[in-house]
Amino acid sequence: MKAKAYLADKLTHLMAGRGLELPAKTTIEAPKNEQHGDMATNLAMVMPKDKGQNPRALAESIKAELEPMCPELARIDIAGPGFINFTFSPEFWQTIALDALNQGPDFGRVCLGQGQKVQVEYVSANPTGPLHIGHGRGAAIGDSLTRVLRFAGCEVQTEYYLNDAGRQMRLLGLAVWVRYQQACGQDIAFPEDCYQGEYIKEIATSIVDEHGRALLEWPEEKALDLCYERGLSDILQGIQEDLRVFRVEHQQWFSEKSLVDTGQVEATLARLTHEGWAYAEDGALWFRSTDLGDDKNRVLKKSDGSLTYFASDIAYHDNKIARGFDLMIDIWGADHHGYVPRMKAAMQTLGKDREALQVILVQLVSLMQGGEHIAMSTRAGKFETLADVCAEVGVDAARFIFLSRKSDAHLDFDLDMVKQQSMENPVYYVQYAHARVCSLMRKAEEQGVRLPEPSLELLAALTTPEDLALFTCLDAFSDAVELAARTLSPHHISYYVQELAGLLHRYYTVHHILSGTDHDLLRARLLLFRAVATVLRSGLDLLGVSAPERM
Repeated sequence: MKAKAYLADKLTHLMAGRGLELPAKTTIEAPKNEQHGDMATNLAMVMPKDKGQNPRALAESIKAELEPMCPELARIDIAGPGFINFTFSPEFWQTIALDALNQGPDFGRVCLGQGQKVQVEYVSANPTGPLHIGHGRGAAIGDSLTRVLRFAGCEVQTEYYLNDAGRQMRLLGLAVWVRYQQACGQDIAFPEDCYQGEYIKEIATSIVDEHGRALLEWPEEKALDLCYERGLSDILQGIQEDLRVFRVEHQQWFSEKSLVDTGQVEATLARLTHEGWAYAEDGALWFRSTDLGDDKNRVLKKSDGSLTYFASDIAYHDNKIARGFDLMIDIWGADHHGYVPRMKAAMQTLGKDREALQVILVQLVSLMQGGEHIAMSTRAGKFETLADVCAEVGVDAARFIFLSRKSDAHLDFDLDMVKQQSMENPVYYVQYAHARVCSLMRKAEEQGVRLPEPSLELLAALTTPEDLALFTCLDAFSDAVELAARTLSPHHISYYVQELAGLLHRYYTVHHILSGTDHDLLRARLLLFRAVATVLRSGLDLLGVSAPERM
């Protein structure tokens, strides 16, 4: 935020002149009451004081010293026990719009990351069936967070971890094999614990189309292997296509099976054993997680020799560390909350700080239609898959709604509401603000008014409260970006664009833009609206949502 950065610089300079540093507890923020100015600081109440000096008197001395240093300030006031309130000149705020116009899509970028190497691993659903809406919410959060972190200066790699080893994949192969036999006319019961979706029958039918009844003559192990491989391949292709349509990027698709086949899991377990973090007991291999705050030790390898998910996950994160990531962000379903401290403990045994792993938990999504919750099932027309929801409401609406709340808060997704073209629909509300500006630009051009080159001389005409509200909101964009990046919470961008859109819509209700006779004022407003449209477009892009020019 330019206003905050300006004051921080001046206050730091002032304190240096007194041989002091700016106290850590200093706050510089917008006051709750607009009548108290644009920004306020508590500096006089937290800095060292001479004997007998009260904060209000100290605030007065700071004010006297600051006034000649700050020509961009219209006024400095002292309030309460020693708060210092600042009101910026209109010219200062007008430069914000000029910055947005000149910087274009780079406006609002921050240097929080400073080249930090970050990995975001998300979705990572077992390739045993189509993505459902819960996966969609995680996909939107992971992709948007990646966009935000890159905008904040981080070097980010995105990854999907394929759970293509273990019992679930054996069950997938068995399900396809049984459905294949049934499709060939064999009277065979379907196992209750296998995947029963229609997609399994479709995969089995495709194998019949390609191989006929040949698999019935094969050794069962060979037939099961083919069914597993075809099931994995077809389902994975479907997942990748769903994510492509959903505008989600994964630069790397990492196979759990590759960890096992190349011996990386065993190598990691051997190292943990050598360093005393793993031990053998009752024929199994255990992780000493109680030494790291867990309530009990955890199994890494069962007595039958099979690996637990925990063992593979430790080896996977060991692999991430070896690839040189400074920060690893995992996005998991909320039902994995108990797994978080365990994995953070494992990071410590791998020689990495616990905080190098950050886990974002994603709560469930409930679909609503006609005012009622939709039962989640595989029956047709229930819109339980991500592809179904996108087909019903569109990618923009789905992504925006998924990002409209904090990830660990339950989300009700109202299908009827997000299809409405009304101001009650938050997706429409924000996109319409951008389209409204584009429409205004077209109408102005039809009236012979051309958009001028950006200049402070023209912007000087913008002095109303509505102008100031837009200026200050534009200035807050970088703060929203920094907050979203620092807290790993892209919903802050959603909140921001809704606020900016709301101020733009209010402007339209207060001011009749094209009907005025002041030509310079009209051109100044066109510049301001172009600046707003630029920032709306950037904010929507961080959410992975389009900014339409017509609606």
